[in-house]
Amino acid sequence: MSGRNVLITGGSSGIGRHAVGRFARGGDTVWFTYLHGAGRAKDLVAELAADGIEVIAFAFGQGDWDSHQRLLRELPGPVDVLVNNAAVGSATVVDYEPGAAHRRSAAMLQINSVGPLWLVQQLVPGMVARGYGKIINVASVGGGIASFPTFDPADGMSKAALVHLSRQLAVELAHTPVDVFAVCPGAVETPMLTASVLGRMDGAARAAFLAALPKQRLIEPDEVADVIAWLCTDSAAILHGAVLDASLGLGLAPGMFQPEPAAH
Repeated sequence: MSGRNVLITGGSSGIGRHAVGRFARGGDTVWFTYLHGAGRAKDLVAELAADGIEVIAFAFGQGDWDSHQRLLRELPGPVDVLVNNAAVGSATVVDYEPGAAHRRSAAMLQINSVGPLWLVQQLVPGMVARGYGKIINVASVGGGIASFPTFDPADGMSKAALVHLSRQLAVELAHTPVDVFAVCPGAVETPMLTASVLGRMDGAARAAFLAALPKQRLIEPDEVADVIAWLCTDSAAILHGAVLDASLGLGLAPGMFQPEPAAH
């Protein structure tokens, strides 16, 4: 399938960046958002333009109502596929809210949960009216599938809320042509994981961390992007409402996530 208008939030790095390339190279018209990644967004636009592919990047503060309204005014057309990918984590939220801990917790919920809710509320009616739509909510194995107590509780709460939103939408839209899915990645090699875990490890600690993970490796962002793209095909329609554990099995055994070498 191609020729659709695809909106990907948080598309300047990590999973979002790979999803932008995956959909754009597949023939879709892709628009993506960024906040602090203006330079990365510009590089991605240029990289695809070199291959004759046009994508458009929009500055967007997810969870800020005025920014939501501005984005909707700036979009060149209706959205057929919405990938709610933008999020902050326990370590990266300080880049968005440098204030006290309670303010950072509130920011995580606002950005990770309320922002996607607003986008859904703003875009789904048009999908239903036009007779086509795909919504992919990118949550996390932490909160969406299992609990990881080393992170801020608001982190997992925000991802659990996004999974709940996906399930609620799936029921509400069961008799419409709009499909809804949630994807819960595990330990993906992204800037977010680097900020929260990988960046504070030396070589020995990283080796021990990887050895404890399922399959003894990190997940690559393009692997998750491929799953997201496949969910937007007709073949995936039978999974409407599914919450996919895309963690190499980490969701089944969260104790394998050991940021520090095990004590002996």
